[in-house]
Parts: sequence; C-alpha cells; structure tokens
Amino acid sequence: MAHTRPGLRLIAAMEACKGLISLVVALGLHELAGRNLQQVAEALVSHAHLNPASHLPGIFLHAVKSLPDIDLSLLAIGALAYAVIRLIEAYGLWKGLLWTEWFALASGAIYLPFEVYEMLTRSSALSAAVFVLNLLVVAYMARVLLVQRGQASHPR
Repeated sequence: MAHTRPGLRLIAAMEACKGLISLVVALGLHELAGRNLQQVAEALVSHAHLNPASHLPGIFLHAVKSLPDIDLSLLAIGALAYAVIRLIEAYGLWKGLLWTEWFALASGAIYLPFEVYEMLTRSSALSAAVFVLNLLVVAYMARVLLVQRGQASHPR
C-alpha cells in the first residue's frame, strides 16, 4: 500500500460521489420497476403543481410516453453494479491501493474518445468541462503511476 496523495483522495471522493449517485439511481429504478411510468410521471407533475400543458412538463410527459416498454429491474441492476465498482475504486484510491490506481487510469481513459465525439457532435460547456476534468484525472493517474514506477526502479 502506497502513501496516499491528496490528489488521489480528491479523485476517490469524486468516485465515491459517482457511486452514491448511482446507488440512488439504482434504488429509484428498483422502486419504479413494474409500475406504469406514465402514471408516475403524471403524478410527479401534479405533485409539483406544474401545468402538464406547459412546455417543460409537456416535454417530460411526452418523453415518458415515448419510452419503450423496458425492464427497469435490469437497469437497476446495472446501476447497482456501477455503484459498487465506483465505491470499491473510491475505497482503494483513498487507501492508496496500487491496483485501483491502474483501474482509475483505465476507467477514466476509456471515456475520452466518447467525450471527444460528444464535443464534436454536440458541443457544450458541460461536455467540454467533463472532458477536461476527465483528462486531468487520467493525466494525474498516469503521473502517479509513472512516479511510482520510477521509485521502484531506483530504490534507495
């Protein structure tokens, strides 16, 4: 186990946040599984005291109506698996476990081509910010691993 750097702790905290958000999504999908989504959406709009005929609530209701019949339980399981992976990665980075440093590098780098594609097809400040943040994480993880490799090849 290596000495944990502050940068690794920051990345661990980001991964933990992603894991917790995914866990909330998984629980929400589990709760919605088997229910009539159109009725749930209408109840949500009504509960928020929104006019279903106005622009944004209308878009939301139309989007829910357009959803194909999908099994939300499978999506819930996928979100739960993603949450578990992110939380394990967060724990390992917080503790300075080497294998999670490699995993963080690979899992961050795998998204880069998709983020570049997103910026090229639908450029927005959010997509650029996500790309830059992910690029910084990947570069930092690569630097951490290269420094460790250098220290391993030049023991004191």
